[in-house]
Amino acid sequence: MIDYSTFEKLDLRVGTILIAKDFPKAKKPAYQLEIDFGPIGILKSSAQITNRYSPKELIGKQIIAIVNIGIRKIADFESQCLILGATDDRGVILLTPEIKIPNGKQVL
Repeated sequence: MIDYSTFEKLDLRVGTILIAKDFPKAKKPAYQLEIDFGPIGILKSSAQITNRYSPKELIGKQIIAIVNIGIRKIADFESQCLILGATDDRGVILLTPEIKIPNGKQVL
């Protein structure tokens, strides 16, 4: 268990995927994404979501991500945020807002 003050340190935000492309240098199948978080700017992320999503259907999709998790180096790519999702037998299902929300809005 963690205390609530630890959870409060996570900065979860809504963003819109602008670019999604294959990431052949990743050990496991993944995409390189560029995500617009409004006032925070555009951040990059690597996501292992190739089982369920094509790059074309990701463009314009709003997602939820942790934007203050730090940089993780994956091959020659710097992932700057962590996209959130749940899994089933087909892989990751992205967490998305029910309705369109301005980019950068904080998830409470």
